[in-house]
Amino acid sequence: MADHTNQHLWPATGAQYQISRGDARVTVAELAGSLRSFRRGGVELTETYPDDSVPPAGAGILLAPWPNRVADGQWTFEGRQQQLDITEVDRNNAIHGLLRNAGYQLVEHARSKVVLAATIFPQHGYPFHAEHQATYELDGDQALTVTQQLVNRSGVDIPFAVGAHPYLRIGDIPSEELTLTINAGTRLATNDRLIPTGTEPVAGSFDLREGRKVADLDLDTCFTDLAFDDGRCSHTLSADDGRTVTLWMDEEFAYTQVFVTDQFPGRAKAVAMEPMTAPADAFNSGDGLRWLEPGGMFRAAWGISADLG
Repeated sequence: MADHTNQHLWPATGAQYQISRGDARVTVAELAGSLRSFRRGGVELTETYPDDSVPPAGAGILLAPWPNRVADGQWTFEGRQQQLDITEVDRNNAIHGLLRNAGYQLVEHARSKVVLAATIFPQHGYPFHAEHQATYELDGDQALTVTQQLVNRSGVDIPFAVGAHPYLRIGDIPSEELTLTINAGTRLATNDRLIPTGTEPVAGSFDLREGRKVADLDLDTCFTDLAFDDGRCSHTLSADDGRTVTLWMDEEFAYTQVFVTDQFPGRAKAVAMEPMTAPADAFNSGDGLRWLEPGGMFRAAWGISADLG
């Protein structure tokens, strides 16, 4: 008999959806609706990974109905304690929402645009029905816009926040050689489980408004008091040769988590800049938490652009 073991194998992240415009190419994966690759003229602008891997360190995944963490996976709704699955075991938190291991379904696919959607079903810890949709679209400047939408399919108001987990880079330049600029005036202080305990004005190594070399940074920090200009806030990675890659977000995203790690496979350092509508533990603190009426829809946008000279 013929051996079909290695035939018709899909990547670990399922179907791969490509869009393009000009010299820009984007790949979005079925798993977690994740941004797997964005490149311009062959220059990678986001971290990627092999076909046989799931997104390492959450690379590119979408986050709903909460980003970041919920302490102990516990919160209270109408006087009843809710218990989410513990998905960050070493810190005893529920992390990055309910769709990290979900497949997003194709809604629309054109040359420069793809729309994917996934359903959040009622379950222990989150007894609500909602739909999360993401539109990835390249514009005439070969910049990428990601629009996230949440629709309440429940018969009651539901609490939620959304976010995303992109890692930015500039081609083959080691990220530790890049300069990171974060346009934020306040950081959230946290305990050893990365649960917020208060806010502080940025200072010292947390003040990135004038830019700091990534080599000098070791961060897993949430920033707020973002500097919006004409409805957008931008954060940038810059190379010494003048090239830049920028993450922007609209005013619905009032928080940015910056994660600089030495644990990303194949990279001495990797830089995640995560747009979030609420910080960690929003289900308990209420900070940034939104409530959506039955049938209601929420929409917010962020994106990535580059100046490659």
